[in-house]
Amino acid sequence: MAPSKVLAGARVVLPTGTVNDGRVIVDGTRIADTAPPQAETVDLSGHWVVPGFVDLHNHGGGGASFAGGTAEQVLAGVETHRRHGTTTVVASAVTGDLDFLARHAGMLAELAQQGDIVGIHFEGPFISPCRKGAHDEQLLRDPDPAEVRKLVDAAHGHAKMMTLATELPGGLDSVRLLVEHGVIAAVGHTDATYEQTVRAIDAGATVATHLFNAMPPVGHRAPGPITALLEDERITVELINDGTHLHPAALQLAFHHAGAGRVAFITDAMDAAGFGDGRYRLGPLDVEVTDGVARLVEGGSIAGSTLTLDRAFKRAVTVDRLPVEDVVAAISANPARLLGLDDRVGSLEPGKDADLVVLDDAFDLVGVMRRGEWVVDPQLG
Repeated sequence: MAPSKVLAGARVVLPTGTVNDGRVIVDGTRIADTAPPQAETVDLSGHWVVPGFVDLHNHGGGGASFAGGTAEQVLAGVETHRRHGTTTVVASAVTGDLDFLARHAGMLAELAQQGDIVGIHFEGPFISPCRKGAHDEQLLRDPDPAEVRKLVDAAHGHAKMMTLATELPGGLDSVRLLVEHGVIAAVGHTDATYEQTVRAIDAGATVATHLFNAMPPVGHRAPGPITALLEDERITVELINDGTHLHPAALQLAFHHAGAGRVAFITDAMDAAGFGDGRYRLGPLDVEVTDGVARLVEGGSIAGSTLTLDRAFKRAVTVDRLPVEDVVAAISANPARLLGLDDRVGSLEPGKDADLVVLDDAFDLVGVMRRGEWVVDPQLG
């Protein structure tokens, strides 16, 4: 077990606000309220200490795929994101053959059982061909509740979320089935109307998968799903804050209408996150990454992102001018609460896991701690 530590002198973001010249006490793997006599003091003056980041929607990184890689490759991708501050990650699948998805979910479930990931998000195959984005249209299907149940069962209790085009035949029944099994139903890759989206929310959907992306735009006579998702207090909206997926004004619109308590920053990352430009695969499709932007080789659709959450954090504060406390809510507290993990992660409170990120005064990452161990040691640079 790591020695006890007192992280002192930093601006510490707590659920009640930011404490200047604050301190965080780490005893073993947990945050404590009193420091043991032998605790080591780490001077973090001039820095910020914020909770570890929680990513609801992530397909890979470090050259490795969560959607189709081996267990070893998934672990390599998880480690890449940890080094960028994501101490809690949900592994997201993409559209594929149903039997393959079920087998792959079984492997991911083992990693969830070990604590390397916290669960599985199925993005596809139950999505709209009209808004397929970087999903193989040949493999799309209507959301048959029996097939939805097959994937949920294959995850052995570790299915956390499924993205559906809820307007398709079987969509609302599938939402109800997911809710019944404790799985988050997310509206995304959808061509739904405003009215259809309202019905999905009433059936139990609680998340908007990467709001604005892969859904009809807002119209003054046909307000579409975006309006329904923003206005309903039951919905948490995912946002990809990489400067490519969203115009800054769209991000501000979401924060204004949903409020900081209903926004979750995600990466929607694919293999190239934290790795570099080049040719990759996203599920069965070829992707070219140029200047950090991932697009399908055929058709040119944006194919996930190369984002890491430390970059999303810095952009939110320095470009979007959001309050640090609102960014912490969107990148840690809100997704932790949505996943039902807020008793363990998402805020810096005694008794919770010692998962935290150290940022310098320019909001660049200099340290990451997970369960009391430094992943990136701020004293080593």
